[in-house]
Amino acid sequence: MLKRPIYIYTELSPNPNSMKFVLNFELVPDGLSFDYPSQAAALESGKASPLAADLFQFPHVQRVFIASNFVTITKDDASAWEEVLPDTKQFLKIYFDENQPVFEPHTIEKNTIIVDANDTETVQKIKAALDQYVRPAVESDGGAINFHSFDEDSGAVKVLLQGSCSGCPSSTLTLKAGIENLLTRMVPGVKTVVAEGV
Repeated sequence: MLKRPIYIYTELSPNPNSMKFVLNFELVPDGLSFDYPSQAAALESGKASPLAADLFQFPHVQRVFIASNFVTITKDDASAWEEVLPDTKQFLKIYFDENQPVFEPHTIEKNTIIVDANDTETVQKIKAALDQYVRPAVESDGGAINFHSFDEDSGAVKVLLQGSCSGCPSSTLTLKAGIENLLTRMVPGVKTVVAEGV
């Protein structure tokens, strides 16, 4: 059987501590993402990832995020990318060359951004706007955004930011200047957007 060639390139993200490792094949179906803030989370039943668990064995790895065709790794403040990047990239190359599993079987589950039949019309509009306009831009920066909740009374939308967005200095600005502007213009009733996981 022919082995597929594995290509990995890196992209900087707006978060200086996060690096996006892009592969030449899909890791998870479009629209799904998995965020692991610790090795314990990577071993958790139902969303376990042997890849993420192994990456946490590097002392500099603080968070692992997997989506589409990339893995975003967030490092600690003490390490410089120049020092840890070659080993991290080499580890990923060998891992995928050996065809090791990214997830335990049955881990792939539905992303919360998907519209639910029980959603109100406003929530459906919010999810559609996030999915169509915001998610692709956030993914290109090595992160993900998921709908969390909407409070009809206050007009507050709560979103969950993951991957490179977690702990990113510019994520608050992106949230207010970009996402909040977009949703308040597109969806009547939305007044503010707040983030979890920042």
